[in-house]
Amino acid sequence: MVRIYENIELTARNSFGVPARAKRLIEFDEAEDLMQIFADEKMTNEKWIVLAGGNNTLFTRDFEGTLICPQNCGIEIVATEGNTVHVRIGAGVEWDDAVAWSVEQGLWGIENLSLIPGKSGAAPVQNIGAYGTEVKDVIEQIEMFCPETMNRLILANDYCEFGYRDSIFKRSLKGRVIITSIVIRLSRTPNPRLRYGDVQQRVDELGGPTLANIREAIVAIRSHKLPNPTVTGNAGSFFKNPVVDRELADRLLAEYPDMPLYPAGEEGKAKLAAGWLIDRAGWKGKSDGRVGVHTRQALVLINLGGATGAEVMELAYRIVTEVKERFGVELSPEVNVL
Repeated sequence: MVRIYENIELTARNSFGVPARAKRLIEFDEAEDLMQIFADEKMTNEKWIVLAGGNNTLFTRDFEGTLICPQNCGIEIVATEGNTVHVRIGAGVEWDDAVAWSVEQGLWGIENLSLIPGKSGAAPVQNIGAYGTEVKDVIEQIEMFCPETMNRLILANDYCEFGYRDSIFKRSLKGRVIITSIVIRLSRTPNPRLRYGDVQQRVDELGGPTLANIREAIVAIRSHKLPNPTVTGNAGSFFKNPVVDRELADRLLAEYPDMPLYPAGEEGKAKLAAGWLIDRAGWKGKSDGRVGVHTRQALVLINLGGATGAEVMELAYRIVTEVKERFGVELSPEVNVL
């Protein structure tokens, strides 16, 4: 089924809670609905983008086009091979609902990605990750619709060009396809990954590395560190952790021995913690009018009430400038800015 809304207010449809309007917003329930949507002559030469849950989007102005919103919410096991289970998840499924379902089914693979906000169709776009796991680790294929050809397509993992918070859907396929579902590979074989942060300690306190305990531990950690967007407008981590030349990382480490430093998966490169850089630049917990930086996680920019997207971006630019001046490191946004 297709539902069309004209000149729609978007405050309730973005997690920052900033005001904006869209010329048109269309919700679809099934992949087949997209044929109907793009056969409409109103869509000829119309600017469009996909707005999933609005959890990683910042509107800085009204959108003069059409927002396409997936609402298909099915989860199904499509194949089983020994302890390996292949699962199809509709693009409109809340990602954390998919994680909760996998834990209830006794399936390992995405438990470390608990409580990440957003829809499942957006997960591969951003290649979401947390606590040593990225969604690329489990994705087998992406099912999608191409308005240019009016065809439904399948893209295997190897062709998704996954990188750190990156994928082909943010580059050559951006604005060209609509993800309708993802197929992921899970396992009934226990495989706890507890090396990041204080996950191990939390899990031990709960009684050991079961799926339920790992999920409970990560939900508790994230709930403590990150503000609830239904209470305080935010989009989670606003900035990516920067990947820099190893030479620069070593110079900074010599000056700041307590600076977190991570492997970048690329020779001659290292990954820095953007939150640490922002904190050391003096921004953690600081506010500026109706916007601010979260007191417990410097990566998170927050709407203190009534802020506009432009105000959030102004704060972001100030933070980027001061981090660059102090550390020589350029921060870039993880959030999709419109």
